[in-house]
Amino acid sequence: MTRALVSLSDLRTAAYCPRKCYYRQTSDDDGEPPPVVDSIRTLATRYPELLSAPAGALEAEPIAVTPIQYRERLGATRDRLEGRGHWDRLTAASVQHVYVAGRDCHGIVHKVLEDPLEPVLISTGSPPEQGVWDSQSVHAVGAAKALSWEHDQRVEHAWLEYPAHGVIRRIKLSTRRKARYRRVLRSVRELDGPPARTTNRSKCSACEFATKCGVRTRTLRSLLGF
Repeated sequence: MTRALVSLSDLRTAAYCPRKCYYRQTSDDDGEPPPVVDSIRTLATRYPELLSAPAGALEAEPIAVTPIQYRERLGATRDRLEGRGHWDRLTAASVQHVYVAGRDCHGIVHKVLEDPLEPVLISTGSPPEQGVWDSQSVHAVGAAKALSWEHDQRVEHAWLEYPAHGVIRRIKLSTRRKARYRRVLRSVRELDGPPARTTNRSKCSACEFATKCGVRTRTLRSLLGF
């Protein structure tokens, strides 16, 4: 019996919080992202233009830092990647917003790099100080495995772009990352009811399902003792 494919978005959500993944699967919400998401993702196709843009023009862009900080960060990213032969691959990627389906999961890959074959995912949020967030790591492994399955090629690395911050990071599909991916994949397939609530309540404050989940999130006033 063929098992149903797991969506990459479910993988990412379950890695962040399995209970949130359950509520999202059973929600009537169509999950359409707000318009600003597309605006931020478009930045990832315009890096050379943004590097040469005057500060006044950058102020009108959906960047998360000041224009000066953005140019400095993006310039440092370009210099680092140019030295390793990756900048042109990323900025001139002709295969974009591609649907991929592998043996276990399926979804959209924002860019596909060739020679070597590598998926690129675009995050509209902020990067951690080092590496990538755990949920993004799981998402990236799933995308790489689906891409590998479709092309019948090994995929050893994946990319995360944070275009609102001018940051781009490459990750290796290590044994540890693959093991984490397999655990999350298994947890999504086994969802048949709401899992236990996360013990990390910091994840709950911005969750759209917090009320339905039944967790209590502390307001700023309560934290200050008012």
